[in-house]
Amino acid sequence: MSEPNETPQSEGIPAATVVIFRNGPAGSPPEILMTVRSRNMVFAGGMAVFPGGRVDPADFALAKAVDTTLDLDEAAHQIAVVRETLEETGLAVGLVGELTAESAAAARALLLELGELAPVLDEFGWSLDLAQLTPFARWFPKNERIPRVYDTRFYLADLGTGAVDIAVDNSENTHLFWTSAQGALDMAETGEIKLIFPTRRNLERLALFGSFAEAKTQAEAIPVRTITPYMGERGGKGWLEIGAEHGYPVTGEPLDEVMRG
Repeated sequence: MSEPNETPQSEGIPAATVVIFRNGPAGSPPEILMTVRSRNMVFAGGMAVFPGGRVDPADFALAKAVDTTLDLDEAAHQIAVVRETLEETGLAVGLVGELTAESAAAARALLLELGELAPVLDEFGWSLDLAQLTPFARWFPKNERIPRVYDTRFYLADLGTGAVDIAVDNSENTHLFWTSAQGALDMAETGEIKLIFPTRRNLERLALFGSFAEAKTQAEAIPVRTITPYMGERGGKGWLEIGAEHGYPVTGEPLDEVMRG
């Protein structure tokens, strides 16, 4: 996730992230792609998260230039998902054209050099296909006293086959791995990975689904409303809560557990 300058957090830093599905082994739940962020990163350093990052000005510029039924803000967020996924993982999501492992690798190298998606699309003759992305959630923890507060939109995407090449970018992230949603939660319980509050809640929701189709159906049935965690109390203990209307099976966590990740 790109690191912006320090700014007042009245509105939050626009960001976008994606849950990328692939088929699991026969009879097993689908797998999702996760990345472990470098410990040197200010936001979520050392944490396991989904690929994504900040929405850049060039994403808004490209959103203005393309023909889409989405409003400008939404299109820019989805374009950021396409760009960040290619940059962080080497996967071409939300794109159509002559897509091969070799062209994706070359496009990623050019993107890392130029920092913008538009010239990469021109160079390889690719087009955006934002219909591949399904809005899933929006998290804006504006009540938290942290130096950088992101207003993050989450999307779903499906690769289908597991025959894909991924490679870490070695700058913002240190490890990429495929796992089921429940597998990631199990890894967190054993201390193998650490999770921030939104990621844990999203994994619990994702663990409900036996396929990408199930996840997409629920996502399309529940309107995306901004989730802003708030302080609550259960049994005399402080809890961080999100409310019950967003489609999540677990809607809160004791504050002492949140602090431990």
